[in-house]
Amino acid sequence: MIQQGRRHRPYHLRMTPAPTAAPPVPTPIERAFFARDAETVARALVGVTLAVAGTGGVQRVRIVETEAYVGAHDLACHAARGRTARTAVLFGPAGHAYVYLIYGLHHLLNVVTGPAGDAQAVLLRAAEVVRPDRALDIAACRGPGLLARHLGVTLADDGRNVCPTDAPAGARLWFEDGTPPAHLAASARIGVDYAGPWAAAPLRFFDPDSRAVSRARPPRPAARASAERGSRQGVAGRPSDRRGGDNEPPTHR
Repeated sequence: MIQQGRRHRPYHLRMTPAPTAAPPVPTPIERAFFARDAETVARALVGVTLAVAGTGGVQRVRIVETEAYVGAHDLACHAARGRTARTAVLFGPAGHAYVYLIYGLHHLLNVVTGPAGDAQAVLLRAAEVVRPDRALDIAACRGPGLLARHLGVTLADDGRNVCPTDAPAGARLWFEDGTPPAHLAASARIGVDYAGPWAAAPLRFFDPDSRAVSRARPPRPAARASAERGSRQGVAGRPSDRRGGDNEPPTHR
């Protein structure tokens, strides 16, 4: 008997709604991705997500700028001066972090690519940071030194495996599929005016629609003249690690 004045909802409206599906877990990128040549990997990394685990949890950024260093014949590559204790990680195998310190102050994060022994790597130059409130931070990682500082990357990460699918539990650095750019732009690398004919090689790749991309300062007159002399004579300029931009701390120039 139905009581008067009381409304009853149809049974199908009183059913418990189905739970919302959990978002898919990002899949880490496997080693085969990095086993290709540095130029191919540098292009493919633009738009990819970099994840770094730290004491405060996992931070994720979207890579928007990279540079390729394609082997010992590339006069801007550290391998051009031969294998040393400092550059041993650069010679492979692929899928490991190559981290070095410039001017004793700033760490730069690279990922080793290509066949073992080829000494190829990709420098991660800039990234977009998405805050927990979904606000986009375009300044925190605008330049390679700032990127490493924001993510807490140091020399302790040199040689780390960035492919957690075949690494021990508790991975520190890895890459995940991200949002590819609508367009991909290329230019000469930043701060390699010492590299003779390699100074102008279009091996810097970036998302032209991202405001987090770093911007290169024009070369100093002396450096430009030195690069021109080296190019005419077929001799590399003095090796250096000046790979910053106008958004880096002053010591990067």
